[in-house]
Amino acid sequence: MAYHLRSGSAPSSPRSSKPQVEQQLQSLSATISSPLATIDTTCEGLRKLADIYSCIEEMMCAPSNQVSLCRTLQRVAVEAELGRSLVVLDLCNAMQETLMELKMTVQELLLVLKRGEDTTCQVKAYIRLAKKAQKQFKKISKKTTSDKNDSRVVMLMAEAREITISLLESTSCILLKQIEMPKWSLVSKTLQKSKVLCEEEQLRALECSIEDLESGVELLYRRLIQNRVSLLNALSL
Repeated sequence: MAYHLRSGSAPSSPRSSKPQVEQQLQSLSATISSPLATIDTTCEGLRKLADIYSCIEEMMCAPSNQVSLCRTLQRVAVEAELGRSLVVLDLCNAMQETLMELKMTVQELLLVLKRGEDTTCQVKAYIRLAKKAQKQFKKISKKTTSDKNDSRVVMLMAEAREITISLLESTSCILLKQIEMPKWSLVSKTLQKSKVLCEEEQLRALECSIEDLESGVELLYRRLIQNRVSLLNALSL
């Protein structure tokens, strides 16, 4: 069963310290790299990552951290991280568009399957979209390395950004595995009616899962925007 996200998720620990946030980031990183990762765990990962960004935002809004961020040396690092965060926002936008297109393709696949027609065209379209997203994230992930920095807030932002890119890339990989060409291209010709109904049920579940991912990415995008606003406000003090 797909995990349904709540759009108004609140931080699990509003006063999280740096060690606690680092522990959450490490745990999330392990989940992403696990070969057992699924769409459900990815949806949960998006929610947790949004919570982490909220914790980081609270840390950067602390008076002592705001003073630190405004220092000359730290300001350079903060401005660099602000620039890199734009890349992540662009990736979130790209993922939202991909998810919307994938959902539409799944809906078309359902209609074709019900009519008993050849599904090759829709399956190829789905695979093409998922592969395109996968290549995009691999390309971007090589360009967003961070410099070492003494600011704990900037360091946590950099770690969260790198994990965000990894999570979005992992999402595209998992989505690609949901439909296999040999299985689906001839499904309407080779399966009995009961089997076709089973495949329809799986496609509906995939559609719901993609909707969950859409909600997760949207929540993450909003938290990223909030982080940028808070960081810009800190620099303007």
